[in-house]
Amino acid sequence: MRLATVITAARDDKDGLATRAAVQSGDRFVLLPAEDLSELLGRAGWREQAEAAVAEAAGGAPHESIPAGAARFATVLPRPSKVICCGLNYADHIAEMGRELPEYPTLFAKYADTLIGDGEVIDAAGHGARLDWEAELAVVVGAPLKDASPEEAAAAIAGYTVANDISMRDWQSRTLQWFQGKAFDRTTPLGPVLVTPDECDPEAGVRVRCLVNGEEVQNGNTKTLVFTAAALLSYISTFTRLSPGDVVLTGTPGGVGMGANPPRFLHDGDVVTTEVEGIGTLTNTVRL
Repeated sequence: MRLATVITAARDDKDGLATRAAVQSGDRFVLLPAEDLSELLGRAGWREQAEAAVAEAAGGAPHESIPAGAARFATVLPRPSKVICCGLNYADHIAEMGRELPEYPTLFAKYADTLIGDGEVIDAAGHGARLDWEAELAVVVGAPLKDASPEEAAAAIAGYTVANDISMRDWQSRTLQWFQGKAFDRTTPLGPVLVTPDECDPEAGVRVRCLVNGEEVQNGNTKTLVFTAAALLSYISTFTRLSPGDVVLTGTPGGVGMGANPPRFLHDGDVVTTEVEGIGTLTNTVRL
């Protein structure tokens, strides 16, 4: 299944948009009775509800829906309780950063405030002198996890989506801790859809790409991940409880700007395109 948080209308409040959770059925997105995927995944039986909507729509039952070609996507998970990221998880990226393969995952956190959707502006105005790209596969939790084995973690995966861990390298390098360079508001594209595990298998290998103004700067494959999505969820669940709708970014492949010689960074007006094979594409413009 392919699920999304779609924009249904403008409204007069601070968010400016009305949204609904939706599931794709053929060439349409069928609207579900939840404001967004964060709300939907928090409900018991969300998967069965979405599957039933697909089956009913395919059988001709009337449903509110939007043509897939006309759908506009909000941030796919707008309110995760936790956004946890893994750094240094692709062998080629670890090498370009001059580090050894890690024994344990290198983790840091973001807030939900960092997240934006497809087409939204990466807003680093006044702060991003050394703004860098990091295309990533993100895994979304679909059931509660605590002290989970890798097998239990794998069974609890709701699906996968596309992310870009846009990084303020000048802020990141101020201290040994990365947090301040990773958690600026409205700088992390996420979406446009969530694809369930029956349609996406990162361990078999999916391509992860980033383009800047149409130029390919990253092209990696999840087959080279040091820690798989299930391994990351299992490890994280040993020290903090994971809840449905939580998001874990699995790391970026080689080709980041900071690893270039000389280093290369984003400029005002640059267009960042992030792709994960079999899931979709995010397109976001930089504001500096």
